[in-house]
Amino acid sequence: MVAETAAEELGVRVRLMPAREQPFKGAAHAAPPPQRAAMLGLAVAGNPRLGVELIELELPAPSYTVRTLRALAEREPGNRFVLLLGADAVQDLAAWYEVERLPSLADVVVFARPGSSGPPPPYTHPLIRRVIEVPAVDISATLVRRWVAEGRSIRYLVPDAVREYIAEHGLYR
Repeated sequence: MVAETAAEELGVRVRLMPAREQPFKGAAHAAPPPQRAAMLGLAVAGNPRLGVELIELELPAPSYTVRTLRALAEREPGNRFVLLLGADAVQDLAAWYEVERLPSLADVVVFARPGSSGPPPPYTHPLIRRVIEVPAVDISATLVRRWVAEGRSIRYLVPDAVREYIAEHGLYR
């Protein structure tokens, strides 16, 4: 929903990118990168505004945004990128690897997530170029994983194809 809203608001095609290994996540992802990429592909199938970008899976771990943006810039010279961040990620920006390089590689756009522990508006970090409003739906990957682990239905929380993939592969149990 956020990606669709951003694509419309910014007039761009949004590429969703599974991280290989996030430096701020203490525990490993509950599903390996190829499975997370497959679920993203299922989730955006048929939507011309959205795609899946796999370049980060080819880069060394951990997944640093600056490295990813550099690799994209090498592959697509002349393309100006937009980095979409949830408000919760803004509070960690100061700790990001080579954060001072971000403005030369991408425009940072922030979206607020319902229930976020991030800073309240206005978002005043000097790297932020724009803030967009997204629908107030409090669904997160953490919630989906928890409900699956508890044996609860995730119907309508994720696309049917993703729900079926999770069940078929026994993820998050």
